[in-house]
Amino acid sequence: MMVAGGGVRRDELAMRFEPAPFLAFLGGYVDTLGFLALHGLFAAHVTGNFVTISASLARGADSGIVTKPLALPVFCLVVIAARLAGRRMAECGWPELRILFWAEIALLALGAAVAAGHGGFGNTDEPRPMLLSFCLVAAMAIQNAVHRTHMASDAPSTLVTGSTTQMLIDFVDLLNGAVPESRPALRARAARLLRSVAAFAAGCGLAAWGFVSAGNDAFLVPPFVALLAWISSEALHRAPRAG
Repeated sequence: MMVAGGGVRRDELAMRFEPAPFLAFLGGYVDTLGFLALHGLFAAHVTGNFVTISASLARGADSGIVTKPLALPVFCLVVIAARLAGRRMAECGWPELRILFWAEIALLALGAAVAAGHGGFGNTDEPRPMLLSFCLVAAMAIQNAVHRTHMASDAPSTLVTGSTTQMLIDFVDLLNGAVPESRPALRARAARLLRSVAAFAAGCGLAAWGFVSAGNDAFLVPPFVALLAWISSEALHRAPRAG
């Protein structure tokens, strides 16, 4: 539906071109690619690194013994910094969401520059792979902070267990038990969750294919996906509201 002056309504634009699917794709892509290229590092699901480091120790491997435990405090510090900086920017009237998106894009671009052309990493505790690891972790920390503070109504973009659970519950309720008045809202939420889970899964699959096909050059993809997420966020923000 168009509004006066030929503009597209915000609610209809949201259905067609919003940042959530791009961010979900990015979360799956970065987590999978980081896991493959950096010997089991989880960039978004950072608590999972305690599992992989324990497994590495049990098997006698020593790669990532320093980097993986540091991933959680780096993640936490960046989330805190993003929140404090966001508040300060809001007080100053600066476009905090835009600036946080730019910071994520810059971190992913730096990670791509570090990884591109490199044949592979032996020990991820060396400076180059450690820098790449922390760029990815910091970028995903910003993405998580942005979701919590600016996109809380959207499905989480870096972890889909809760989204899958809620989606299945909604499907069951739609098939059996939902009152007619609640069905439109349930359908809409289930559709959003399904789209998010599908985008995350697509990111995981394409990251695996990209790593097999291009190695560390596959890290060139995330900054462009993050750029698309920012562009869609800007388009959604500028669209006129209904009414």
